Formats: sequence, structure tokens, C-alpha cells
Amino acid sequence: MIGLRPEQAGVRTGRKGTSAARQRLITDNVDLVQYIVSRVAINLPSKVDRDDLISAGLIGLVKAAERFDEKRGIKFRTYASSVVRGEVMESLRAKDWAPRSIRRKARQLAAAVGELEGRLGRPATDAEVADNLDIDIDEYYALLSETSSANLVSLDELLDEWQLDAAEGTAQPATDDSDNPAEVLDRDALLEVVAVAVERLPERERLVVGLYYQEELTLQEIGQILGVTESRVCQIHTQAITRLRATLHRELGLP
Repeated sequence: MIGLRPEQAGVRTGRKGTSAARQRLITDNVDLVQYIVSRVAINLPSKVDRDDLISAGLIGLVKAAERFDEKRGIKFRTYASSVVRGEVMESLRAKDWAPRSIRRKARQLAAAVGELEGRLGRPATDAEVADNLDIDIDEYYALLSETSSANLVSLDELLDEWQLDAAEGTAQPATDDSDNPAEVLDRDALLEVVAVAVERLPERERLVVGLYYQEELTLQEIGQILGVTESRVCQIHTQAITRLRATLHRELGLP
């Protein structure tokens, strides 16, 4: 699929009103679709058709080119990344790629971790979380593996929802008298919340998040660095995302 042209995926780019400049934006940034899909789909079940995600991403790229306004002072690839990922995520949601039972378990796990760490005032250990869930440690690790696909994209999805709001000009500066901080939080404030939440993670989880999201290494490459299996890295990543989800939902007033 690398090098795929938009028209090969059934995406119409030549309709009346589409300028040559926007055609170039699409053509010059097709690689962005491949990159985003590879990141989103890195740990999704094999039943998820990557070609469908590529097609959705290309649709997002075309939409981004049509809507892009350089007067906003935002780079096209920054804006397009949000729109492309949004289309890919919407495609995943429409296909119900993760069973509802898995998503429910992921939400319950995040809620349990958030409640426990709220009481403790610090990150909970694996044993403490397992005890709070009334399961043994092996069952806890099995739960992390089971919910890994549901948790893998959650942080990216939440960040991009806010990034897209900011790019579209809908986010507003936070105000002291706001009843719902989630409605007025801008992207810079969100990133600050995320940065603080990441710093509070246990050392190994913080390292995995940094290597995965900043250094853009695969789970296998991270495992080689840490000297553990890819499946163990996946568990550590899921633990980190679960903590971050709980923190972000609490800080942003999300359900």
C-alpha cells in the first residue's frame, strides 16, 4: 500500500473546485496516511483490514486539503494528521473492531485504577491493583493483555480530538469561572496536563511511553531495549495508558 495514490482507493480528488495547490497537498502527503495507519494498527487484531484504514485515511487527507486554511498559521501536516487520524478512528469505530466487552473491561480497569490511585495519592503497584480488583497477579496481567488493543489507541485518539478542535479554531482559552474545563481547555493546556501525567508514571511505564510516542519505536524494538518480551512491553504500555486515561478523565472532567 506504500505509494498508493488517492484515486486507487476510490477517493475522488479531481472534482470541480479542487485547486492545483490542494492537489499537490494531497499528492505530497500520501505518506502521512501510511504512517498514521501503521501507528494506529500496530497492535490491532488481524481481522482489521489495513487497506480499509488506508482508504479512510486517504479520505481524511482529501478533506484536510479541502478545508486547510494557511492563514491560521498551522502547518498542513499538523492539521492533516488530526483529520486523517480522525477518519481512521471513525472507520475503526464503525467496524466495531474491539468487542464491547473488551472496551467495557478497559473502562472498568481505568476507573478502578483512577479510584485506587486517588485514594493512595500515588501510582498503584501491580499487586495493589490486582488486590483492588480481587484477582491474582496472573489474572491482572491477563487482563492487561486482553485490553491492550482497546487501550493502545486511546491516548492518541484523545489528544487528536483536542488537536483537531484547536486547529479548527473551536478551542478557547480556559477561564476561571468555567463549570466544565473540558469545554474550554486548549491544546497547550491539554499537553501540559498530559506532560504532568506522564511525569507521574512509574519509571518503566514513563520510558515505554517516551520510546513509543516520542522516539516512535515499535513494541518489539522497545522490548529489545528493555530486555523483555514484546508481550510484556504491551502490558506495560497498557498499564501506562490506563493510568493516563484515568488521570486525563479526572483532570478534564470527562466521563
